[in-house]
Amino acid sequence: MALVMSPDVQTLRKTIAGQVFVPGDPGYDQARIVWNGAIDKHPAVIVRCTNPVDVAVAIAFARGRGLEIAVRGGAHSTGGSSIVEDGLQIDLSGMRSVRIDPVAQRAYVGGGATLGDLDAAAQAHGLAVPAGVVSHTGVGGLTLGGGMGWLTRKAGLAIDNLVSAEVVTADGRILQASERDNPDLFWAIRGGGGNFGVVTTFEFKLHPVGPLVQFGLFFWPLERTAEVLRMAEDLVSTLPPDLSVIVAGINAPPEPFVPEQHRFRPGCALLITGFGSQESHGGVVARVREQLPPLFDLVTPIPYLQLQKMLDDANAFGVYAYDKALYLEAFSDDVIAVVAEHLPRKTSPQSPVLFYRLDSAYSEVAEDNTAFGGGRSPRWIIFIVGLADSHEKLAAERQWVRSFWDALQPHAMGIGSYVNGESEYARDRVENSYGPEKYGRLARIKATYDPDNVFHLNANIRPAR
Repeated sequence: MALVMSPDVQTLRKTIAGQVFVPGDPGYDQARIVWNGAIDKHPAVIVRCTNPVDVAVAIAFARGRGLEIAVRGGAHSTGGSSIVEDGLQIDLSGMRSVRIDPVAQRAYVGGGATLGDLDAAAQAHGLAVPAGVVSHTGVGGLTLGGGMGWLTRKAGLAIDNLVSAEVVTADGRILQASERDNPDLFWAIRGGGGNFGVVTTFEFKLHPVGPLVQFGLFFWPLERTAEVLRMAEDLVSTLPPDLSVIVAGINAPPEPFVPEQHRFRPGCALLITGFGSQESHGGVVARVREQLPPLFDLVTPIPYLQLQKMLDDANAFGVYAYDKALYLEAFSDDVIAVVAEHLPRKTSPQSPVLFYRLDSAYSEVAEDNTAFGGGRSPRWIIFIVGLADSHEKLAAERQWVRSFWDALQPHAMGIGSYVNGESEYARDRVENSYGPEKYGRLARIKATYDPDNVFHLNANIRPAR
């Protein structure tokens, strides 16, 4: 393990307002825990920052001693990029404040805030930011890669609603990034990940949402998977933007609304969330029930905050995880055949396959408006997620995820992917995710703000020479 001299650590502690942990300190082992239980790394130094100056000092400290830097927001990176072995971890969990301006409909969010922090503060005013679907996910990592979830059809990606950001760069500068200030940096952080600096504050545009939304969950046995996918494809062609659709290959949860004989049963589910009128949602519910009667369903109004926490328990901290993602233009017969073949092959009942529908507001943003690595034409994105409770069980799920993903590759839209949906960041995959023109532009901006590639423990964009 890398050793950082005690006098250096004492000086660092006196310099910053936050906390510093080194191996052996009380709280060190708790501070290094990340979401994915398969990741077990030991930083030489953990700096829990409370303001941008702390972040700048931590960066300078690490660079002066040749330590790799990892940045932790919500610690949800499946690949473990929020922690580093023998390096310095910048921990933003001391920067979780959220301030809402309900008149201007703006949210000012600390770099270490979680979606739950943001949702709770915004919902106090009947507002929300389009983001992810697990409330203990960090706002920062999710946003910098794109950020998609229940509200994407209605209001776009998280980056489409980013108004400005405060960024600490590799040389310690604290910069504002917006359409007016450092617009090249602002463009890059909207999809280019954490390659360009540490974002300590996000300013988001808010949308009226809730407090109640309309929710419907419909469940069918595995043998009806092909029919469910065909129905979903037909359904989305007529859906208004205020209805969200997720198709899920899951095991039925052990919840009271699930008949006892079907609990834990593997199958295919359709989740439809309405952010508009009850009548609009009810019409789609009736159509689904008539076209393909489910084994069981749950249709009810629920608080938006409950919707945002619905998948929390299934994705609890400490689960062993591995994932891959890709884009599909449609549920063609070939795609359906692959899904129907591979979905039953998972060995862990915890592992889900999730198909998000991306269109409407998502597709209204021009391709070049942001650095987002996926195209903006209407599409599905599939997340194949292996979850288990041990290294041994994860090994089987990892193989299942890879074989499933490989089988879908001939039918995917391009050879790139969504950087937030990947456990591994092979260089060619990252380049292909952005495409040559966008990647080249990102590399030139990287050379401006991080020419030494200090921030490289991510879906890395190498600085242009």
